[in-house]
Amino acid sequence: MHDSDSLARGVAPASAGTLHARSVGGGIQVVPRAGRTVRFGRGEEPDVDLCVGEGDLRVSRRHGELRYDDRRWWLRNTGQQLVRLPRGRLMHGSTDPVPLAEGYTPLFVEGSGLREHLVELYVTGADQQRLGPRRRAGTPPPKRWPLDDDERLLLVVLGQRYLRHEEAPRPLSYRQAAEELNYLSVGASWSERRIDYRVGVVRQRLNDGGFPQTLLQGADSGGPCDDNLIHNLLKGLVESTTLVPPDLRLIDDDPEDLAF
Repeated sequence: MHDSDSLARGVAPASAGTLHARSVGGGIQVVPRAGRTVRFGRGEEPDVDLCVGEGDLRVSRRHGELRYDDRRWWLRNTGQQLVRLPRGRLMHGSTDPVPLAEGYTPLFVEGSGLREHLVELYVTGADQQRLGPRRRAGTPPPKRWPLDDDERLLLVVLGQRYLRHEEAPRPLSYRQAAEELNYLSVGASWSERRIDYRVGVVRQRLNDGGFPQTLLQGADSGGPCDDNLIHNLLKGLVESTTLVPPDLRLIDDDPEDLAF
């Protein structure tokens, strides 16, 4: 498959809801119809509609399917190996079907060794147009999330490993953060309880504002949370450039120079 064939560049005009699917072996285009099912995997027609990983025995002969119901295409993993979606989301055979959004969705079928087999999907939207050159168009800025000065300092301390681009970063513990904050913020009184409260306020506010990462679980109202939710918060703030490496100056400068 050549780069110019990638569905990431857009698709030819088609009726709303049309599914476009492509692998290294070719591509298909399917109009939406209630109950219509498209299957992909290592097998041959008529068992599958799109061949994926034909030479890789770890790819199931029927590894996944897309079914059109309730005016949406739904993806299901029917194979033995995992399917990976954007943002690292993994689908197992026991995972509930996932609806496809309009536009482009790449997915990866795990194969032998470190191999992954790409399946590109594209659902035509009601106003979808083929993407063309837009060399002179302005670049829209990423969505950045509002933080006050205390919140920014706190989150830079908690997320300094993310801002230094360490491998597999994790947040500082609240105890470590409290010690560093009390050193940096002359005259302040940071405790683990205060940190937990301030992080909870940020999580709730950003969650209500449509933050793309999971920040709350169940009836969680912003109180104590596990380390993974803090990881999601910091990862999302760095990816959105709300927190950037130059923010490390807040913890690298002399405490006497900080106005917090």
